[in-house]
Amino acid sequence: MSGLQRFALALVIIGAINWGLIGFFQFDLVAAIFGGQDSILSRIIYSLVGLSGLYSLSLLFKPDREVVPETSRT
Repeated sequence: MSGLQRFALALVIIGAINWGLIGFFQFDLVAAIFGGQDSILSRIIYSLVGLSGLYSLSLLFKPDREVVPETSRT
């Protein structure tokens, strides 16, 4: 997994946790940390999470690499 894929996955997880908090407790963690939903920092985080989600769609359809076992040589 490349660094970009790990970064995108981390942001998707942050977004999922934030949506879970909104759904269960009506608490927006990103807005609370960065000064409300209308602050520029919150909008940047929301945008990065959205772009990471779109990028992660490509990972969903990426074929798995097949591992070919080595034959033992005697």
